[in-house]
Amino acid sequence: MAFVSGVSLGTSRFAGQAVSVRRARSSGTVMMAMSKSIPFLECPKNLDGRLPGDVGFDPLYLSDNINLQYARASELKHGRICMLAVLGFVVQGIIHLPGPYFSETSPIAAIYKIPIEGWFQIIAFISAIELATFKKNYDGSPPGDYNFDPLNLAKDTATLEKYKENEIVHCRAAMVGWFGFLAQQLVTGQSVVEQLGNMKPLM
Repeated sequence: MAFVSGVSLGTSRFAGQAVSVRRARSSGTVMMAMSKSIPFLECPKNLDGRLPGDVGFDPLYLSDNINLQYARASELKHGRICMLAVLGFVVQGIIHLPGPYFSETSPIAAIYKIPIEGWFQIIAFISAIELATFKKNYDGSPPGDYNFDPLNLAKDTATLEKYKENEIVHCRAAMVGWFGFLAQQLVTGQSVVEQLGNMKPLM
């Protein structure tokens, strides 16, 4: 948490400032903007703030060689899956449907209770979604936008942009949170719900 807090404080400190550094070249002097999230590194050239949640975090400069629209669509897809997974980790320890396949309280152990027919259904469902949405990654559509808003929450452009920013922040938090849930259960042997009511030291 100290690390995360430090990054947040550093990000907020530099977010509102136009920080630049002079870099000498044989042809002259060029002003290079610094990353908001890592102030001692130059901001990658393709991370210019157009995408929601863009704070210039790319220490390996992968964005120089990757299609940003595709990368953002992938980030949103993995983030949405992890938001469901985080919820599933909690629900699995509290609510169970009738039947032997749904009685397991451990999310990890529950994987092995799924029959082969269930795995075929899961793989078929995921494949259908991938095939139906694959083209949108390359046709210029906004990344991750599948026109899914049954409650009409994004009523105007300003609200839509706000929700896009909120979603990517929650996606990133869920990806870290899901990994944390998994690591905790593997190390402690307790589910997330069990840990809340029966915390024990590792040593």
